[in-house]
Amino acid sequence: MAILSEDDCRALLKKALSYSKADECEININGSDGGNLRYARNTVSTSGAISQTSMAISSAFGKKLGIVTTNEYDDASIEKAVRLSEELAKFAPENPEFVSFLGPQTYSPRSKTFDQATADITPKFRTDRVGESLQIAKDNKLTAAGYLQNSAGFSSMMNSHGLFAYNTTTDASFSITLRTEDSQGSGYSTKDFNEISKLDTLAFTKIAAQKATGSKGAKAIEPGKYTVILEPAAGIVLLEQLYGGLDARSADEGRSFLSKPGGKTKLGDKLVDERVNIYSDPSNPSLPTSSWTGDGRPQEKTSWIEKGVLKNLQYSRYWAQKQGVKAVPSPDGVIMDGTDMSLEDMIKGTEKGILVTRLWYIRPVDPQTLLFTGLTRDGTFYIENGQIKFPIKNMRFNESPVIMLNNLDALGKTERAVSGESFQSALIPPMRIRDFTFTSLSDAV
Repeated sequence: MAILSEDDCRALLKKALSYSKADECEININGSDGGNLRYARNTVSTSGAISQTSMAISSAFGKKLGIVTTNEYDDASIEKAVRLSEELAKFAPENPEFVSFLGPQTYSPRSKTFDQATADITPKFRTDRVGESLQIAKDNKLTAAGYLQNSAGFSSMMNSHGLFAYNTTTDASFSITLRTEDSQGSGYSTKDFNEISKLDTLAFTKIAAQKATGSKGAKAIEPGKYTVILEPAAGIVLLEQLYGGLDARSADEGRSFLSKPGGKTKLGDKLVDERVNIYSDPSNPSLPTSSWTGDGRPQEKTSWIEKGVLKNLQYSRYWAQKQGVKAVPSPDGVIMDGTDMSLEDMIKGTEKGILVTRLWYIRPVDPQTLLFTGLTRDGTFYIENGQIKFPIKNMRFNESPVIMLNNLDALGKTERAVSGESFQSALIPPMRIRDFTFTSLSDAV
């Protein structure tokens, strides 16, 4: 299905709402077109195209809610879906946490979330980019596995109280793992951008190739506490556990690392090192996001941690109403301030430490302290006197991002990174951390 324009969405949603007999009704529609190319063992394995769209109709009678989804947009099908959502609502039990849909909202000007060149990517374009990547693998006698995808999408919503919102997006992402012929060395790189012009698949493949060839002959070192340099692809999977966990309700109810005795929270307390500034900004040109959330709330620039102090928590509309505060949406388009220091200079300034390319298999250990465990992979190196001396075997870690950011030693230059766990992007710097805890060795490459 083609990307619907704002006028097309407005007309379709208005027609759908005209069928509603509920006390209130809200309708969301979204869709996307995209393509992908997957390769493994230096050979393309699949080439695909995905086109999808969906309309979700939410009908409410008092505090009873019924939701139906459909992807058929003729008049009869839409009316049938509206009627069904109303029938479901009447049968549903009352939801004590239901909050009436929003009225008209004022949103900030749209960010440049849509790039026509990215929307126009062809199968040949993907093939040529993957061909270049595979050539790097073959030239270096490496085995490649990777994935290149692009998409263009739209989303829109309208309700019976007069709210309307619309946005379009594009996305291009690339990930690659390279292994040596004996499978003893591994390198990795992944990036994601709104604009294809920023996605240099050849350069990112070369980085992964250097990691793979450089990680052959890894040595085992004793687990323990080490100074580490976390590249952005490694740091983001721990940082997102922090900024993704800034939920007011769980903190208020004593279920969070942000809870304090007596029903209090750590809002306003110094949480981490004073050099840490984390905020979200939908208008940032390096990480543009929608100016509105899925429930219609405006997304605004929001400071979450400022000079180490917890400045805001995210609230659902229900919990904000119950607490009598503003309903702050969850972070989107997260940015962590850095410095002008390059990764290379950070390595040069490290007497002894470990360079970590990637962390994966992140699992919770203790929600009250935000303790997580996981493993290094795809290139882990020992640093001595400002130089990478040798590759080391992978290790399991136990670490909390809160403790980690209290042990912050240095920050590098902020760059766009994508999480290998959530596949969400953020702008974060490489970080040098003292006393990072490794608990055991791993034989995995």
